[in-house]
Amino acid sequence: MSNVMKKALVTGASRGIGSGIALCLAAEGYDLAISYATERQGADALAARIMSGYGRKCSVFQANLLEEGSSEALVEQAIQALGGLDLLVSNAGVVLMDSIQSMPLEHIDTLIRLDFRNYLLLAQAAARYMIDNQVAGNIISITSSRAERAYPGDAVYGGIKAAIERATESMALDLAPYGIRVNCVAPGAIRIRTNEELAAQKFGPADMWDKLGERIPLGRSGLPEDIGNAVVFLASPRASYITGVTLRVDGGLILPGMPEVIDPDNTRVAWGYTGKP
Repeated sequence: MSNVMKKALVTGASRGIGSGIALCLAAEGYDLAISYATERQGADALAARIMSGYGRKCSVFQANLLEEGSSEALVEQAIQALGGLDLLVSNAGVVLMDSIQSMPLEHIDTLIRLDFRNYLLLAQAAARYMIDNQVAGNIISITSSRAERAYPGDAVYGGIKAAIERATESMALDLAPYGIRVNCVAPGAIRIRTNEELAAQKFGPADMWDKLGERIPLGRSGLPEDIGNAVVFLASPRASYITGVTLRVDGGLILPGMPEVIDPDNTRVAWGYTGKP
């Protein structure tokens, strides 16, 4: 464990990738503020695990980041709870996929507001605090390998992830004079549900992640801590000369140019979801 004790806000941390990021940061000595949208039980359980297992402070906040003013309010709540802010990790988002001819306007608006506008507003609020308080901090956005590889049914979600990565480059230029670094981590296929959860939710075959892992060059699906470790690195002094980049963490997933259909009889069960015919 590092002796450095810093303060981080992680959005969308009640489960999955956000939970993995929070745990990795706690192991590195960070005090945390975590947000959730609806899964309070998961967020509370994570906070208890961080406090008991790592001895770090962890405050929990409910945030509907679609609401006007919620992004700025969340950053302010985190600053008040932690006594400052060194690191923002924007992870909260939603995945909505459909062919462009079929996607409802409501879904397009939701994706733009939550997965793009919210990321900008969180970064703006965090950057203003860091500048005003002379904090040479870090802003890290969680995007997706889909930003680099086109899939059917992915025009909006994948396009927005690409937009975040492009915006990150400009934000890095804006904030470099203040010592603030801005980067992205782009996950590939990350195992965010257990086999039991997959079976219960009928999301796909219970062994979906195992089958997908066989098709990934490094031989397995990713884990939330793979993304957490990447965030820890980018926020650390070891990455002090890195800004404006996207670190893809996908085991080589997109290198062969898949889509990765898992069930030939059900093309919806795939990393490269094919959308409606």
